[in-house]
Amino acid sequence: MDSGIGLLSATAAVRRLRPDADLVLSLDPDGMPWGPRTPEDLTGRALAVAEAAAAHRPAALIVGCNTATVHALDALRARLEPGLPVIGTVPAIKPAAAGGGPIAIWATPATTGSPYQRGLIRDFADGVPVTEVPCWGLAEAVEHADEAAIDAAVAAAAALTPDEVTTVVLGCTHYELVAERIRAAVQRPGRPPLVLHGSAGAVAAQALRRIGAQPAPEAPADGTLTVILSGRESGPLPAPALAYDEGRLLQTAASPVQ
Repeated sequence: MDSGIGLLSATAAVRRLRPDADLVLSLDPDGMPWGPRTPEDLTGRALAVAEAAAAHRPAALIVGCNTATVHALDALRARLEPGLPVIGTVPAIKPAAAGGGPIAIWATPATTGSPYQRGLIRDFADGVPVTEVPCWGLAEAVEHADEAAIDAAVAAAAALTPDEVTTVVLGCTHYELVAERIRAAVQRPGRPPLVLHGSAGAVAAQALRRIGAQPAPEAPADGTLTVILSGRESGPLPAPALAYDEGRLLQTAASPVQ
């Protein structure tokens, strides 16, 4: 679940680990973006989107959104666990800090500077130089596959990123869909290759662990994909999703409308 197509990254990672998994994607295009909403409003919408997915009786629920994890994870777990394991998405600050930095954390304005993110920095990046970079409009631009808006938002965030940064944490799942464009914008001439840290792979692996499943990348590629848009059963993914490799990978298995 997510407000929008940011969940493609984790979903595609699950698909690669388990091509036979039946996947349900619950998005909220009617309410997107969630970032500017109050925590109470965001939590309400996250609960509705999660319950639409839970009606399909999945084995686990991935919250494919950093902002929703910040504000709604406790409420989601209180509502759905222990019957349905809920896996949040946490910015990959810990593995990024292991490289020594300096680090930039690209995140939505709602997450940047939040007590949640500051706590992760304190717990996992103590002593490592960290710059928090608010990425105004980037998630929305990615959501609509608006090429000009993506370029403008990436350029604006890159301008806020110190030249000495060696590692960028992609603190919003939407950003993982344009990771190479971010790399090209931040990489400085004469500097070591920029390291990017997303969350999709770790989240997918954690979801399998929570349900006691093993990766089986060689399994038959017969898993289905069901798409729910603001509680409504859909057929294909939203058209902008197909602008990205992850969306095209998933669309080949999309279920017909029920």
